[in-house]
Parts: sequence; structure tokens; C-alpha cells
Amino acid sequence: MFKKHFLVAASSLGLTLMGSTTAAIASSDAAADFPSKPLQFLVAAGAGGGTDNFTRTVKPMLEEVLGVQSTVINLPSASGALAHQRTANSEPDGHTLDFASSTLVTSLAAGQNPTGLDELTPVARMQSDVMTLIVDPDKYPDFESFMAHAEENPGEVIIGGTHAASPDRMAFLSFRDASGLDINFIPYDEEGSVSANVMGGNIDGMFGEISSILSYMESGDMMPILVFAEERLGNFPDIPTTVENGWNLTDGNERGVFVNAETPDEIVAKLESAFKEVYDSDAYQEYAERVNLHYREGWLGSDAYGQKLEENLDLYKRLLEQN
Repeated sequence: MFKKHFLVAASSLGLTLMGSTTAAIASSDAAADFPSKPLQFLVAAGAGGGTDNFTRTVKPMLEEVLGVQSTVINLPSASGALAHQRTANSEPDGHTLDFASSTLVTSLAAGQNPTGLDELTPVARMQSDVMTLIVDPDKYPDFESFMAHAEENPGEVIIGGTHAASPDRMAFLSFRDASGLDINFIPYDEEGSVSANVMGGNIDGMFGEISSILSYMESGDMMPILVFAEERLGNFPDIPTTVENGWNLTDGNERGVFVNAETPDEIVAKLESAFKEVYDSDAYQEYAERVNLHYREGWLGSDAYGQKLEENLDLYKRLLEQN
């Protein structure tokens, strides 16, 4: 009887090991053949914004590294939730990539994103952008004048941003809590609408990245007056920082790439290596410096980025619960 059970158990174990070995070989073969068809880049944002520009800048560089063509599809609906859903429901073969910003976790913290972090695997973080408070310089020539107006007019200062659960609003909430100012936030569907309302005088300012308003800075229509950083930025030495004002606020907007959570580790590793090659290239670093993305190290590999996302999710949940 014992011998019979032993033989059955041994047979089952053998089948299990055989199945595991077969799966490993299949996964290895898939990685060796990857990519076997054009890639699809789903952008969880509209055209013209920071995430879209990042995607379209990386596109030809990654195509050259991997030797494959790709297409870009913008899916800005519901704070990019559609892009995350499509990626989570795609074939787990690494050919569908989700290009996303911190809105992925801010919307998740707010309960507005049905796709959890367990349904996506981060490939890499490429950018850690610096958040800034942006105003019309004709209305507020510097941060001191903004602060004075906000303190003298409690409840009247209005800050705009993209969506109620965006990195913009997280920056607003953390700034309001740290400064103690009585200010309000209005969400807009698109970054262009926020900028237009700042320049039109309908709102007092917005939170965003320098990289997204370079043309407005050149024309003098908008200007950052506060940066979320420890030290002043080299290209903008006259702009004060949050830390020098006594506020430990340095969080910014991160941008990275994701795939379906069931994608084989070997394919994720191959993609991660390809993006690292892009990141380290002179062309990408020149782009990063040109749009002021070089002040912080942008690169995080798959595992480190995954850990950072979990930490950010906890932070944003606390911010939303407190407010």
C-alpha cells in the first residue's frame, strides 16, 4: 500500500517538475524571440503633456535598441485608467506597454482606478520630475507676494490642476498642510485648460512641472515661484524651495513603463535592459537636460520602482484621508 502511494506521489512530483521545466523553457523561448511583433505604447494621458512627450521621445530610441516598430495610442480618459485596464487585460507577452505618470497611484489611492498594482508589473521608472507652484508673473512676481496675498485673503486663493486625484492635487494638499494657508483647489480635465485659466486670471496658480511650461516661461506668460526641492535648481537659482521655507516637501511627478503582471520575468528583464540602454544614451540625457528633468535621478529598475510605488500609494492614501 505504502509502495503504491509512494509511486503515485513520485509520479505526481515528476509531472509537477516536468510541468515547471516545460513552463520555464517556454518562458525562456518567448524571451529569446521577444519582440516578435510591433510594440503598442498606451499613453495614460492626452497628447502634448509630459507623459506623451516622454513616450514619443523614447519611441525611436527603443525601436532602435529592440529592432522593432511601435505605435503610440493616447488614452487619457478617467485619469488614464483605460490605458491601465487595457494593459492588465492584454496578452502577457510584453508587446503592450503602459506609459504612465504618478497619476496611476494617485488615482488608485483615491479609489478612482480599478487596476491595482498587483495587475501591472513595472518595467522601469525613467523620470522623477520636480513639482513647482506656477503663476502669472504679472499677478505674482515672486513667492513672497503670493504668500502675502494668500495670508491676507483666506479662502480666496484658487489653485488649479488636472483631475481631483492627480499629482497636482497631491502637491496642493501637501503644500496647504505644510504652509497652513487657507486656499482652494479646482480640477480641470486637461493641463491646457489649467494653463489657460492661470494666464486668463481666473485662478491664482497651478502645480506642475517646469518641463510642461517651458514655452510659457519663454514668453513670460507663466513662471514657477516655488520648487519642491531641497536645493535651488541650477537653471533657476532665483526660485526658492520648499525645504528652505521649512517644509519637507520634495515629492514630484514620476513617469515609467508597465506591462501585464503575468508577463514572464525574462521578458520584463529584457525590456528593463532595453530601457536602461535608452536612459543611459547621450540622446536621452540631452533631452532630459533640455526639459529640466536632470535635477533628480530618474532611473529605477523594475523591483525598486515597484517598492517606490507601494510607498507612494501609502503616502497618497494618508494625504487624502487627512483632507
